[in-house]
Amino acid sequence: MTHDFSYTVWQEAIPALYARKKGIDYDQAERIVFAEYDKVGDQRLEWYDVAYWLSYLGLGPLESLLRSCRDKVRCYPEVREVLSSLAGRYKLIVCSGTPLELLQPLLESISSYLDRVFSAPSQYRQLKTSDFYLWVCREMKVKPNEVVHVGDSWQLDFLNSREAGLHAFYLDRSGNDHQSLIDLRQLARDLLD
Repeated sequence: MTHDFSYTVWQEAIPALYARKKGIDYDQAERIVFAEYDKVGDQRLEWYDVAYWLSYLGLGPLESLLRSCRDKVRCYPEVREVLSSLAGRYKLIVCSGTPLELLQPLLESISSYLDRVFSAPSQYRQLKTSDFYLWVCREMKVKPNEVVHVGDSWQLDFLNSREAGLHAFYLDRSGNDHQSLIDLRQLARDLLD
């Protein structure tokens, strides 16, 4: 999925709600909210937990926030084609660092292709460590070397899954890293040949 939905939730909607609640302008609210994010840091589970932030900042229910951002959920152009070609031949799962409450609207349009969805912060209470990937393998009753994993975080998706013994691919849609995938069609061609 594109980052539009997540970006809107974290970078726009939460600061806008904070500005409204505090009666301050958006730019000031954005600075305050981003400073609070930075205090927690992306190496702690709370950083990824939108319900935590809504509670911490006193911003109201999660459902209304998600509803206000739903129109930003988008797939990359090749995703449905690739999932359709791989579904039935492979078990397709999502291993995400996104909490389940954000994954549900994100994956709704492609959920029919997916066998399982795993959220590291919601179900495993950790980030996507190598231990998380080993836990997913146990849950799926497969050996790590039987799993192909692709993701767009060098550390969390590529290095950590590779450390767990998975066949890891780094997805860099910018094309700056010539050893990585630039879209999922490359992976599908390799898997279907």
